[in-house]
Amino acid sequence: MSNRIHPTAIIGAGVELGDDNVVGPYSVIVGPTTIGNSNWIGPHVVIGCPGEDRAFAHPAAWDDELTGDPEQDGFGVRIGDHNRIREYVSVHQGTWRATTLGDGSYYLRGSHVAHDCVIEDSVTLSSNVVLGGHVEVWTHANIGMGTVIHQKVRIGPGAMVGMGSAVRREVGAFTICVGNPARVTGLNTVGLSRRGLGESAIAALEPWLKGKGELPGDGLADQLPEDVSTLVKAWDARPQVGS
Repeated sequence: MSNRIHPTAIIGAGVELGDDNVVGPYSVIVGPTTIGNSNWIGPHVVIGCPGEDRAFAHPAAWDDELTGDPEQDGFGVRIGDHNRIREYVSVHQGTWRATTLGDGSYYLRGSHVAHDCVIEDSVTLSSNVVLGGHVEVWTHANIGMGTVIHQKVRIGPGAMVGMGSAVRREVGAFTICVGNPARVTGLNTVGLSRRGLGESAIAALEPWLKGKGELPGDGLADQLPEDVSTLVKAWDARPQVGS
């Protein structure tokens, strides 16, 4: 299937588009950027401009050809499939790795993904969310309106961050946090139950999810629904902050 690109949109050199994408009026996409299939990109979206880092080049990639040198061109943006990227969203390219957006996420109006961020699958960034550089947002996380996340912070899978929060440190998997500074206020039990966990499994995981204990060693992780088991094991094996 072909892409639908509005005639006022600008697609720069080094942009690779898959199939069945929509690109709205006055959007600007510059390379090096790779976009998969069936993404909806609304009006006035900007993807691939240089990261906000004083030390790196700021090429006019909407006019200029790429040099082939990532120190000059930047390390680009990679976007997967089936994302909805609403109006005025901005996604900056990486300074040492590609800024990466996975599959099936929803980026609401005016949200910002800074350089070198990694956003996994089925994430929601609500309106006016701002991610600092190098932030990682894991699968199924939901970030509330107007939240600001400090650079290099990691948001765990299934986490929910309340609107207007200022997040300065890691947010645990399937936790709920809110405030300035943001603090954990509970577990995302609704998200866990929707993924097939009963009350006993949630209770057994609670100390680990809140960072107050180890992952249960009785094989519980292997007994969880497959998608949750994979996320739990990956989160448990993540590199620790400062390591």
